[in-house]
Amino acid sequence: MSLLTELEAHAPEYIEWRHTFHEHPELGLETPWTADLVAAKLRSFGIEVTQGVGGHGVVGVLEGSLGPGRTVGLRSDMDALSITETGECPWKSRKPGLMHACGHDGHMTMLLAAAQYLAAHRDFKGKVVFIFQPGEEGAGGALAMIKDGLFERFPVDELYGFHNWTDVPVGEVRCRKGATMAGQDFFAIRVKGKGAHASAPQLSADAALAAAMITTALQQIVSRNIAPLDSAVVSVTKIHTGSAFNIIPETAEVGGCTRFFSDETGALIRERIEAVTKATAESVGCRAEVEFTPVAAVLNSNARLAEELLAAAREVVGDEKASFADIPQMASEDFSYLAREVPGAYGFLGGQAPYGASNLHNPQFDFDDRVLSTGAALWVTIARRRLAAS
Repeated sequence: MSLLTELEAHAPEYIEWRHTFHEHPELGLETPWTADLVAAKLRSFGIEVTQGVGGHGVVGVLEGSLGPGRTVGLRSDMDALSITETGECPWKSRKPGLMHACGHDGHMTMLLAAAQYLAAHRDFKGKVVFIFQPGEEGAGGALAMIKDGLFERFPVDELYGFHNWTDVPVGEVRCRKGATMAGQDFFAIRVKGKGAHASAPQLSADAALAAAMITTALQQIVSRNIAPLDSAVVSVTKIHTGSAFNIIPETAEVGGCTRFFSDETGALIRERIEAVTKATAESVGCRAEVEFTPVAAVLNSNARLAEELLAAAREVVGDEKASFADIPQMASEDFSYLAREVPGAYGFLGGQAPYGASNLHNPQFDFDDRVLSTGAALWVTIARRRLAAS
């Protein structure tokens, strides 16, 4: 019997776990209920558990029965999103305004299923470290766990991560060597001008005009400052200004995010946003300040470990369903910070959104339960292959 067939016999149990997570989403770094449930399940498997790592992070450590060897880390995210669920699944979110719209409920379930299997089959050398991280969605969860001594307290030789992905066919696996997902910054621009009556614009320094001009000016950064073959994104996603129809506003706020595939490009984009913003504001008599918040570094997969990840995937799903992706993903993941601390590789597991959503972060999104056993088998196979080589 293959590992995947063996795990598929437990699919109803995994589906129940996933639906429970889906019904009880928690946001950002504040995931106490989720962390307690994850920890309780790990303990029930006989795994040593530490809670409260970097806030609500959970770490489980499982020792093999064949003596010392390599230590392999497997990481799942835990947090949900500030989205009101509009799908009609029976396990719909019970918390208005919050939902698992990115599949982290499935990620947790797959890693717990792998932990359950490995705890029952400890015939390997070394250790497996199961890392359950809050705050992946821009809340700094990876950095919080690192700051709390994650890898000093639970050292690993190599680290792996996975994400469900709707652009990959169901049950297939993709990974990359090198740049795998983009780095990302948030930017916040505050414009200060001079308010006036709308009938007397000559007396104003129009913050609304400055905000509009800044929004337009930022669009030339990628087209005129970034090399054509070096992909990047600058997106303005919010503009807030004004309070009445007949008042020229004194202040305005512009916000958005950037994406890039090298530290050098990220630094150049930051430099150009600040210069363009200040010069544009000054051209209409306003002042502007820019603040950047790093959200994710460029996620670079270690070439050797990417090969190992792909070899494990081919063992589970077959050679024809596992391959290296042609291009990196413009989306971001703070697994990138973890992979800067220890060698790491990241992969994508294909799944679809059954309730009409075509992509992640959609109010109708729901994880594809058909691939829970596949994901668990991937985790188990990576761990056992790498620890057999200890």
